[in-house]
Amino acid sequence: MINLHTLRLISVLTLGVGLAARSDETKPNIILIVADDLGAVDLGCYGSKFHKTPNLDRMAESSRKFTTAYAACPVCSPTRASLMTGKHPARLHLTDWLPGRGDFKAHKLARPAFLQQLPLEEVTIAEVLKKSGYATAIIGKWHLGGEGFGPTRQGFDLNIAGDDTGTARSYWAPFARQGRVMPGLETAPEGEYLTDRLAAEAEAFIESNRTRPFFLYLPHYAVHTPMTAKPDLIAKFAAWDGLPHGKQENPIYAAMLASLDEAVGRVLDKLDATGLASQTIVIFTSDNGGLATREGANTPATNNAPLREGKGWVYEGGIRVPLLIRWPNKIEPGPDPTPTWSADLFPTLLNLAGIHDHSPVDGQSLAALLTEHKSLPARALYWHYPHYANQGSQPSAAIREGDWKLVINDVSNRRELYNLARDPSESTNLADKEPEQLAALDAKLANWRTEAKVQMPTENPAYRPNPEDKAGLVTLAASTAEVHGVMLRYEPLAHKNTLGYWVRLDDWASWEFEVDQPGQFEVVALVGCGKGSGGSQVEFEIDGQILKQTVPVTGGFQAFEPQALGKVTLNRPGRQHLSVHARSKPGPAVMDLRQVTLKRISKP
Repeated sequence: MINLHTLRLISVLTLGVGLAARSDETKPNIILIVADDLGAVDLGCYGSKFHKTPNLDRMAESSRKFTTAYAACPVCSPTRASLMTGKHPARLHLTDWLPGRGDFKAHKLARPAFLQQLPLEEVTIAEVLKKSGYATAIIGKWHLGGEGFGPTRQGFDLNIAGDDTGTARSYWAPFARQGRVMPGLETAPEGEYLTDRLAAEAEAFIESNRTRPFFLYLPHYAVHTPMTAKPDLIAKFAAWDGLPHGKQENPIYAAMLASLDEAVGRVLDKLDATGLASQTIVIFTSDNGGLATREGANTPATNNAPLREGKGWVYEGGIRVPLLIRWPNKIEPGPDPTPTWSADLFPTLLNLAGIHDHSPVDGQSLAALLTEHKSLPARALYWHYPHYANQGSQPSAAIREGDWKLVINDVSNRRELYNLARDPSESTNLADKEPEQLAALDAKLANWRTEAKVQMPTENPAYRPNPEDKAGLVTLAASTAEVHGVMLRYEPLAHKNTLGYWVRLDDWASWEFEVDQPGQFEVVALVGCGKGSGGSQVEFEIDGQILKQTVPVTGGFQAFEPQALGKVTLNRPGRQHLSVHARSKPGPAVMDLRQVTLKRISKP
């Protein structure tokens, strides 16, 4: 079934072109396929043993497969803006998904006021290609502005399914929610799956433009939440008990990915059938890392191990993505370890198309690397995310130069330094061992943030941390702790959700909280400790009162057991502080700490 929008496009494009052969064989077609929330290790060709992606694996065999590709941001809209413009999202002042997450009282910092759309004055790759004679279409997710800022105002002749929303209005036809239908999909057969529909529209667009160069931007909604897939595909994957175990095991996500893989296969097959494969550059990538934390039903979606964390975080799991670039007989296939990022595609694709555009960009063309095996000049890559993410991260920034990566938490001002060649999992913070390297990257990141005029978060005047609830309970979750030292860290993955990596005696953690009035409280810690690491002496200090604990072995670091620590008396209402220090550590680690609670047992 060809959509009415596509039929209209066919009639427009065939005027003056007819059925003649292409007039300019030097201009390659370009198809940019972007998955939503697909992790760097989710495809079979990138190492997944659980997901089945035969078509993408086939594409990888004939593509340059980048093994260190990055998204411009750990969430979607900023990366999409970067793909469209070749600029850093921070320079665009479009730094979070749209419309973004508002400030909470629990947030110590307030988010900066960022743009709610890609400005019309920005030059998009679609605009440049359209001026060069390309037919242009977006079939899929836009999420860069609503009315007045849609794709057809940014260089696209045709828009199917692209609007202001970040999630599919429905994965099943009719593709509608709250009375609004995804544009161009009003006549889809009832019950059709969205990923299939987008593939069909892509096939129709390719067919209708086989006689002229075209740019097809195909940003799928899959594999973004809500987790929704075809029942028969779900049944093909192993049963899952709904509890995360730190591995790829979600059958719904696997089924969504299988449909996405089939959709990519349909596009590749259509190029073969029309004889356009050798004239077409096909790119496949993702907008950010895989969702590895709980966010909605049937999540986490995936696990990015051995990479750390996932979507929403500037650690490798949140910003590393797959990147395949295929152009038969022009780009030699094979793995490529060159670090690249989203903004590189703008200048790369224009260069490969022989188009000389002078729009200022932050990306660097990969054309010579792809076609002549020339190395890229040395450069640093930057990330700036001044927001609290839905996935649990705090405002942060990062820089990668060579094998070195620096991560800065803009709330606590903590620095973490990693050598990615030796430690791709970002498990060993070298900040204390490599002070010169730390200082160099720190200065370079600071200079870049100044030059790019990035927006920084500011003090939140409504900040109220961990308040006492109506039942007199204060809950200090690991996610709200401030960690001090080198190795101790919050681990957000759903099967952990803990303060872990407590392997150094000098590391410690603290919380701020508030109580309504003075009184006595009973303090309980939720602790996990594996065999061989029991016996650490730990002190919890609250308002000068110290509660001591000997850490027991609980059967595992994620086998949490409540430990009654004793009672404390708080003599004043308002802001309070709790800190926890290890005083001795006979084993490899102190403990994992999921939360501390204070339960009111008396009032003044």
